[in-house]
Amino acid sequence: MATVRLTMAQALLRFLDAQYVSIDGEETKFVRGVMGIFGHGNVTGIGEALERSPGSLTLIQGKNEQGMVHAAVAYAKQKNRKQIFACTTSIGPGALNMVTAAATATVNRIPVLLLPGDNFASRQPDPVLQQLEVASDYTVSATDPFKAVSKYWDRIVRPEQLMSAALQAMRVLTDPAETGAVTLALPQDVQAEAHDYPEEFFRRRVHYIDRRPPAAEAVRRAAELLAGKRRPLIVAGGGVLYAEAVQELREFAEAFGIPVAETQAGKSALPWDHPLNVGAIGVTGSLAANLLAKEADAVIGVGTRYSDFTTSSKSAFAHPDVQFVNLNVSALDAAKWSGAALTGDAKLGLRALGSALAERGYRSGYEADEIAGLKRRWDAEADRLFGLEHEAGLSQTRALGVIQETIGPDAVVVCAAGSLPGDLHRLWRPSRPKTYHMEYGFSCMGYEVSGAFGVSLAEPDREVYALVGDGSYLMLHSELVTSLQEGKKITVLLFDNHGFQCIHNLQREHGSDGFGNEFRYREEATGRLTGGYLPIDFAAHARSLGAKAFFAATADELKAALEQAKKERVSTLIHIPVVPGTNTGGYESWWNVGVAEVSVSDKVVQAHENMKRKIRAAKPY
Repeated sequence: MATVRLTMAQALLRFLDAQYVSIDGEETKFVRGVMGIFGHGNVTGIGEALERSPGSLTLIQGKNEQGMVHAAVAYAKQKNRKQIFACTTSIGPGALNMVTAAATATVNRIPVLLLPGDNFASRQPDPVLQQLEVASDYTVSATDPFKAVSKYWDRIVRPEQLMSAALQAMRVLTDPAETGAVTLALPQDVQAEAHDYPEEFFRRRVHYIDRRPPAAEAVRRAAELLAGKRRPLIVAGGGVLYAEAVQELREFAEAFGIPVAETQAGKSALPWDHPLNVGAIGVTGSLAANLLAKEADAVIGVGTRYSDFTTSSKSAFAHPDVQFVNLNVSALDAAKWSGAALTGDAKLGLRALGSALAERGYRSGYEADEIAGLKRRWDAEADRLFGLEHEAGLSQTRALGVIQETIGPDAVVVCAAGSLPGDLHRLWRPSRPKTYHMEYGFSCMGYEVSGAFGVSLAEPDREVYALVGDGSYLMLHSELVTSLQEGKKITVLLFDNHGFQCIHNLQREHGSDGFGNEFRYREEATGRLTGGYLPIDFAAHARSLGAKAFFAATADELKAALEQAKKERVSTLIHIPVVPGTNTGGYESWWNVGVAEVSVSDKVVQAHENMKRKIRAAKPY
């Protein structure tokens, strides 16, 4: 057998460079490149390999380890999981900085390959700089925390172990049901050790992602369940988009007259103005979708994992006889709500279930104008919120209305945390698939700017907008610099409401007077953060990094800034002060956050009693 002598790191890169995926006969190179921040734990191993023998892999220099993984996750999400970046760091803090983003990938079912450095396998320099020393188990290192957030984890302590580990990594990364973060921990010395690898290991390898049809008997059971239902509701999740089943969803809904509600991940699966699209569902849902959910006698979940936001903490579906049909490539998600599980691909599953229902002559029992009437009612409410003026300044919903009417239908909006996801889920009006990019599986603050950079890498010909609160921006904005370095323009729309106002609102809704969530000076008299707001010039900060920047405090100023931002060739930030508390509220929804049973505040005690009443009305499992 012909062999080639390479270091483990060189072999890893050569292997990754030869991986392809095939879906519906279309082949795509799977690993586009590597995002990395070098330290002593990887610079002379993977760093040397990337410098001297990268193949066709591109190195993108991250500025924060968490941020660069968020960018890689957003890239893969926008590419419908057909292409990824690997991410490499040193040992210790560099590695641990990736853990949050690894969890974000796994929760959202998005593939990302993590290559953190690790302690010396030889233990010759012991302890090496940044090494953890766990007296009870000396094999524990800073890469062990990745076990909890990875779909596959391995530590390669001999260079020949790479071969089996790399193949296992690809198995998980290309599995639509099991995908998520994959971590290969790479001891610092082993990266640089050589081995005679068989040349066959580096041949062009195609991983076939075959669409998995649901079992015929499962389709029959689901069709029989639905045959007697008059008020079904489709809940469209991210699986619709990842499976590229947008047309099948439309045809299925139209064939049987079934309204479609969208999760955060599923939004844009149908155009907002489609007659059967009743908008967002759940805690951040529209009035139309949530009213229909309360009376639905059947729920057809397509590619959704039924998060507590989607189900309003199991209170959204209130019909006493409601039953579920769950079409999902993941058996875990298909089994939820004790539903009739259709474990399989969304595209094939919708076709099969549609055929079975058509054979039975099925049609929903909604009144002729019922869905249209609810939709008109909600559209009018959204228009009102988009146009809402506030005497104290620009309201958050008014700002969103200006952005919606200005940026154009092909632009991609990216968001993740705070009050903006709720407003966007309810109000944003995408007319084309993949123009709404929301990370809400983990709702990870700091994803927004990094994610926008990742989307821009994936969609270089589109305008990409990061909608971010000042709290999330302060938490993580480092990849704005990377977007400038790489010449990938993003536009950051920074909503400045002086703090973590989403949680400030949540506090006050449950008996608090508001505590510790606004960006205020500490007052000497009270010892609390109750002084004036911190004055932060975010536009000046962005300019100092090399970005273009504008300040827009009125609707007219915002529209002008957006128009100018579209003309810019480099990343741009628009600082938008908005009045705190001018986000949308709930529409026929509830979220169980747990309220203190005992408190010196009567308001908190009353909020606890309200919570108990809601729990009694919700489903127990």
